[in-house]
Amino acid sequence: MNTPDDIKYLATHQWGRLEGDGTVTMGITDYAQSQLGDVVFVDLPAVGSELVQASDAGVIESVKTASDLFAPVSGRVIKINPALEDTPEIVNDSPYDKGWLLRIQPDDVGAEWGQLLDAEGYRQAVQAEEDT
Repeated sequence: MNTPDDIKYLATHQWGRLEGDGTVTMGITDYAQSQLGDVVFVDLPAVGSELVQASDAGVIESVKTASDLFAPVSGRVIKINPALEDTPEIVNDSPYDKGWLLRIQPDDVGAEWGQLLDAEGYRQAVQAEEDT
């Protein structure tokens, strides 16, 4: 399981990366894409939509199932990954790079950022999930 140390995680298998301009890029983890199988469709909120941390941020569908997506931070959607429309399977191939889902302009990243899991915390959450 690939779990980069330079990003933060939700226990629900989404990640957030704080960019140099203060925005947060969101995606799903390598573990999540491996559990989903081949991604066939991603339904994301429109640019301009307001998101609340750990609340609904869309749906990702695979040949196996559909899963809800949850926002790593509260804020306004400022960009959707355009590649997902024609090639949603890019999430499987590159979940942390080319397969990012959306970018958020956070309301106040400081307080919420600290509530997210670091890489070790996320690995422990996955292990606990697998043990149940």
